[in-house]
Amino acid sequence: MTTFLLTLYALCAISLGLYTAGQAILLWRYWRTRQEERPRPALSQWPGLTVQLPLYNEAYVAGRLIDAVAALDYPRDKLTIQVLDDSRDRTVPLVARKLAELESRGYQVQHLRRSQRDGFKAGALAAGVQLCDSDFIAIFDADFIPPPDFLRRLLPHMLADPAVGIAQSRWGHLNADENSLTRAQKLSIDTHFVVEQAARNRSGWLIPFNGTGGVWRRRCIEEAGGWSADTLTEDLDLSYRAQMAGWRSLFLPEVEVPGEIPPQLAAYKQQQARWATGNTQCLLKLARQIAAAKLGAMQKVMAIQHLCQYLPQPLMLLMLLLTPPLLLTGALEGLPLAPLGLLGLAPPLMYIASQARLYDKRGAFSGLTAFPALLFIGTGMSLSNSLAVAAALLGVKTGFRRTPKFQGDWRRSQYALPTDITVWLELALMLYALWAAWLAWDLQRELFAYLLIYALSFASVAGWSLRESLIVWRGQLAAGEQTRREAAENA
Repeated sequence: MTTFLLTLYALCAISLGLYTAGQAILLWRYWRTRQEERPRPALSQWPGLTVQLPLYNEAYVAGRLIDAVAALDYPRDKLTIQVLDDSRDRTVPLVARKLAELESRGYQVQHLRRSQRDGFKAGALAAGVQLCDSDFIAIFDADFIPPPDFLRRLLPHMLADPAVGIAQSRWGHLNADENSLTRAQKLSIDTHFVVEQAARNRSGWLIPFNGTGGVWRRRCIEEAGGWSADTLTEDLDLSYRAQMAGWRSLFLPEVEVPGEIPPQLAAYKQQQARWATGNTQCLLKLARQIAAAKLGAMQKVMAIQHLCQYLPQPLMLLMLLLTPPLLLTGALEGLPLAPLGLLGLAPPLMYIASQARLYDKRGAFSGLTAFPALLFIGTGMSLSNSLAVAAALLGVKTGFRRTPKFQGDWRRSQYALPTDITVWLELALMLYALWAAWLAWDLQRELFAYLLIYALSFASVAGWSLRESLIVWRGQLAAGEQTRREAAENA
C-alpha cells in the first residue's frame, strides 16, 4: 500500500513539475519578446460594427456600460448597440429606458429579450449574431468600461490583415484597491495578460479569448462553428476552434479596458469554480482536436498546457492528503523534490515581471505586496476548484452561475452571495494540514513550512467566508427592516 501511495505522490509531483515547466517557458518567451511592439495601421474605413452586451441581472452596472459604449468614437450610422438582456429583475426596465434615450439621439439599438435563457451567455451571443448584419462584433461584459478610442485602436489591425479573426485588449481594474482580495486578483490578472497572453501571442501559440474587451470578425465566428454552450467557458472554446481553423488571434496589451474585480470572496470562488469547470470541459472537448490539428509541436504542447491550468489544484490537494500517511511510514525521506521547488520560482518571477512592466517602482512594489494574500487565497481555494474540476471530469452538468457585479459596497447589494458548504470542508482541511505540519516537524522538518502554508491558507479562506456570511446575514436583516419600514410609511 505504501508503494502505491508513494507512486501516486510522485506522479502528482511530476505532473506539477511539467505544468510549472510550461510556466517557466512562458516567462522565458515573454522575456525574449518583451521589446516587440506592433505598429498600428491607419484606420482607412469605417465598417459596420455591432457591440454586443450580454447581461443577466446587472442593475448596478448596466447603465454605466451602455453609456460607455455610446461614447465610443465611431460613426453612429455604422454602429449598432445590441443588448442581449436575459435579466429577470429591475435591469430590464433600466436598460429599456437607456436604449430609448439613445435611440432618440440617433443611435441604432437592439434590446434582445429571450423567453428562456437557453445556452446562457453562449446562447445569447449566438442569438445576437443571427440578428445582426455587421462584419465585425465587439463584446463587453457588464462590469467593463471601454475607453472611447477602443475601436479605433483594435479595428485597424483587423482591417489590415484579413487573417485576423479576433483582436482583444488587456484587462484593467476599476476597484483594485478595494480590499486584500481585489489586490491579490489584480496581481494575478496583470500576470495573465502581461506575461502569459503576450508570450503566447508573440510566439505564435494559441491564446484564449477572455470573454470581453475584444472584437470578432463575424466570418471567423461562423467558420469556427459559432458559439457553443457545451462548456462553461464558451470564449475559450470558440477562440481555440477559430485558431485551429486557421484564423489568427491578436492580443494588444497596450489597449486597456478596465473592469470590476469581485470584491466578495464568495463571488470570486464562484467565478473561479466556473472557469475551472469550463477549462476542464474544453480540455476534454478539444485535446484530440488540438493533437490532430495542423499546428506546430510547441503550439500543441502549450495549448494543452493552458487547458490544464486548473489541474494543478487537485494534484496539490491530493499530495496534501497523501503526506501524513507517507510521513508516518518514512516513505518521503530521500524523495527528490528540489527540482519542483526550483520550478516553483517561475510564477513569482512572472508576477514581478508583470508589475515591473505596468507600473513605476513604487507601484510595482505596492502590487507585489499582495503576493502573500494571493498565495493564501489561491491555495485555500484549491478545494472548491478541485470539486469544480472533478465535476467536469465526471461529466456533471452545472449551470452558468454569473459573477455578481456591485459598483460599490457589496455588503448592501442584493446580489451578494451566501457562503457555500465548502467552508466546513476547508476548516477540516485546515486541521488536517496542521496535523501534517506537526508530523513534519518531528519526522521531516523540511516539509514543515510547505504544510503550514496549507493550514494557514485554508484557515484564511474559511475564516474570510464565515466573516462574509455574517456580513450578508446582517445586510439581509437591515434590508428586511428597511422594507418593512417603507411599507409601514406607505400604508
